[in-house]
Amino acid sequence: MREVRWASQEAEGIEHLSFDARDDGFEVESVVVGQRYGKAYGLHYKVRCDAQWRTRYAWLKIVGGGELELHGDGEGNWRDGHGLLLSAIEGCIDIDIAATPFTNTLPIRRLQLTQGERQPIQVAYISTPDLQVTRVEQAYSCIELNREYRYEGIFRDFTANMKVDDDGLVIDYPTLFTRLPRER
Repeated sequence: MREVRWASQEAEGIEHLSFDARDDGFEVESVVVGQRYGKAYGLHYKVRCDAQWRTRYAWLKIVGGGELELHGDGEGNWRDGHGLLLSAIEGCIDIDIAATPFTNTLPIRRLQLTQGERQPIQVAYISTPDLQVTRVEQAYSCIELNREYRYEGIFRDFTANMKVDDDGLVIDYPTLFTRLPRER
């Protein structure tokens, strides 16, 4: 298990994430204290992926606010915490939690892009702090294998090149997040 921290570059905020790699997949637990659209919030979340980096479970809780639970089958079928089918995000394998750079790791690792390759994908985007889930189009490109990837938020016309470490965790996400130097 390892722990990493990121600082927000766009507003006051910090994240502390615990990352656990297992034989059957990956699990993270994290706390984010941030600000978005002028509203301060605290977010606690957990994400579990299978060995192919397909998101199988996500739980998010805003301190003093809403809660969201998602269950995926790894093939793009999702249910909420009550077992209700979420057809609006059918076909999405990955999630993207707006408050964290961690969820960029999911498609980076799952897609296994070769250098120079670009792949558009549909993603279940979770906005914060309202925890609304919508389907969005994104794309990832491999700039330098296992070191640098380009993220394209096609749905919002945003592009950034991200540096990643050996686990695919973001080191630098220009204008949004920077990894803090103290790792444990």
